[in-house]
Amino acid sequence: MDDQKYLREHLLELLDGQSAHVNLESVINDFPTDKINVRIEHSPHTAWELLEHLRLAQWDILEFSRDAKHRSPKWPEGYWPKKEGTKNEWKKSVTQILKDLKTMRSFVKDKKMDLYAPFPWGDGQTLLREALLVADHNAYHLGQLVLLKRMLEDN
Repeated sequence: MDDQKYLREHLLELLDGQSAHVNLESVINDFPTDKINVRIEHSPHTAWELLEHLRLAQWDILEFSRDAKHRSPKWPEGYWPKKEGTKNEWKKSVTQILKDLKTMRSFVKDKKMDLYAPFPWGDGQTLLREALLVADHNAYHLGQLVLLKRMLEDN
């Protein structure tokens, strides 16, 4: 029996954006792509910047979780886009985010993966920590995207 069964179920719920969380797919698929580069007054980021940051950070966490040779981008510049995005780039980023999230979910589902075991590389990070980091980071920036979308609709 999987003694981590319930923890896996709760993590998957978080990664899916269930319960009190916003569903990632519904937010990013429904965003008005003609407004992804609009900067709202007093808002530090555009929707494009937030989406790309989310993609880059999630990718980095995923790669760290599966590849001992992975090297993270330089902080902070390696985690933010350097130019405005296009509708096509938005769609590509959305596709990659969903693909990487599916992979992280598959790691969490895999009963052979011990959620508590530190990776042989790193400084004691575990799959549990990395999955929580993805869920938390995604929720934070999805909240910002939801707020931006509402503000853009009011303009």
